[in-house]
Formats: sequence, structure tokens, C-alpha cells
Amino acid sequence: MTTNYALILTLNYFFEIVNWLIVIRVVLSLLRMENMGNPISRFVIIVTEPILDPFRRLQFKSSIGRNMMIDFSPILAMLAIQYVIRPILLSLISLI
Repeated sequence: MTTNYALILTLNYFFEIVNWLIVIRVVLSLLRMENMGNPISRFVIIVTEPILDPFRRLQFKSSIGRNMMIDFSPILAMLAIQYVIRPILLSLISLI
């Protein structure tokens, strides 16, 4: 039982860190500080790009998102993590 609790706690911290990294990426993008020369910016981009890229491709493949100039992939990723991925993983861990 304690290993499940530790695993759930670790997973919650992981998802919180991922959400904050996505928020930092959005702020860097808004402030136009998103360059690969800065090591902090590079770290944030390298960590968040594999998460955001599928949602970005999904947005631009859809008929609604194709003509939009705003990238909604951070919002889509955060919603998917919060309401789909996190509950599924936590329920799978609770079954162990």
C-alpha cells in the first residue's frame, strides 16, 4: 500500500512539473524568449516539444484549427494530461 501511495505521489509531482514546464514554455513564447541559445529555454523546449507536438499536429489537421494563427497545443496538452492521462494512470496504479 505504501508503494502505491509513493508511486501516486511521484506521478502527481511529475505531472505538476510537466504542467509548469508547459506554462513556462508559453510564457517564453509570448515574451519571444524561446531560443535554443539560452540553456534554460533549450531545456524547456526539449522537454515540452514531444508533449506539445502531437497536439499541434492534431490542431492543424482539424478543419477548425487549420486556419487559426494561435497555437492551442499547450492548452490541449494540459487538458489531456489533467483529465485523461493522469486519471487513467492513477486508476491503473490503484489497481496494483
